[in-house]
Amino acid sequence: MTKRILLLSAYDAASHKYWRQQLQQQLPEFNWTQLALPARHFNWRIRSNAMQWASQEYERLTQSHDLLLATSMVDLATLRGLIPDLAQIPSVLYFHENQFAYPAGQQRKENVEPRLVPLYSVMCAEQVAFNSAFNRSSCIEGALALSKRLPEALPTRLFEKLEASLVLPVPLVPPPELSAIHHQHENIASAGESAIGTAALEVVWNHRWEYDKGIGLLAEIVALVQTRGLPVRFHIVGQQFRDKPQGFSAIEVSLAQISEQSGIARGAFGYVKDREDYQRLLKNAHVVLSTADHDFQGLAVQEACLAGCQALVPDALVYPEYIPTHQRFAVYEDVQKTAIGAVDILAAKIKQRQSGEPLPPPNLSAFWGEPALAPYRDLIKRLSL
Repeated sequence: MTKRILLLSAYDAASHKYWRQQLQQQLPEFNWTQLALPARHFNWRIRSNAMQWASQEYERLTQSHDLLLATSMVDLATLRGLIPDLAQIPSVLYFHENQFAYPAGQQRKENVEPRLVPLYSVMCAEQVAFNSAFNRSSCIEGALALSKRLPEALPTRLFEKLEASLVLPVPLVPPPELSAIHHQHENIASAGESAIGTAALEVVWNHRWEYDKGIGLLAEIVALVQTRGLPVRFHIVGQQFRDKPQGFSAIEVSLAQISEQSGIARGAFGYVKDREDYQRLLKNAHVVLSTADHDFQGLAVQEACLAGCQALVPDALVYPEYIPTHQRFAVYEDVQKTAIGAVDILAAKIKQRQSGEPLPPPNLSAFWGEPALAPYRDLIKRLSL
């Protein structure tokens, strides 16, 4: 009999949506029912989702299901109390991120509830899972630190369940044959260089335009590339929101000056709406750059690497789990010092490429296909009714 899975995503940001869509597409042997709420009004969403679903989706939630799979934004404890039927089936709580390791922002400052709600959910879930070891360890460390600050310590049972949690990365879309990507990549790059008369290193920065993605460091790197006169074409792309962080205007000015000084045509700047255009941009790039202050898996980096890019990322966060040492730069409190290290690696990559050496991407075979899907399949079969 086909297992029936109820999947709930209470704050359906891009990475959350990607995760649930890939599970449904790549695990078609299960019967999926998915409910998702928009990724806006963060504090309200994380506290109200149970009430909203219980009042608006009662019939769907009380249908027969064999397993409940919920993101950590779901107020699982309250939802199971409001809909007792859900308390009768096993549940898995999945952490895409945790608020302990998330850089403080305007909507999250001095608000303990986004940290406590997932902990209540941990207490009532049969299994907890994280998308990376970094996410898991930083959550446990953060919960321990919070426990020491509270009037009474958090229960031992909570930490036992966190310690017993699994690491299940978000499964990636299976890539086309990488050798074909590299062949296409080199042909396109060669044609572009003939047109501009220089061997430009194509660098893509493909992240959300938000405060936690290290805009200050990105600006320093771009400015330093300009000062050194390095043949780099930057493509600064990604999802944008109403409140754009300061720094992008200065970056855009620097990019225009780099183009004027070097004769290298300007790269893409802004959101690439068409998916095919975005994939083409990744396939044409040599290096994917991250300046993030937080990344719990780094889907944007991984997607670019599967398209053939080598990485240039901080030697921190989740990146040491799958990015080789020579593709990571040291992080210091001094942003300028960090930028110097990153640009030094860029300069080395330019020399490497000019000498005819390839820039192979990291091996991400563990993140797609059976290596990534089998643990999900095993978990579902083990826990479902």
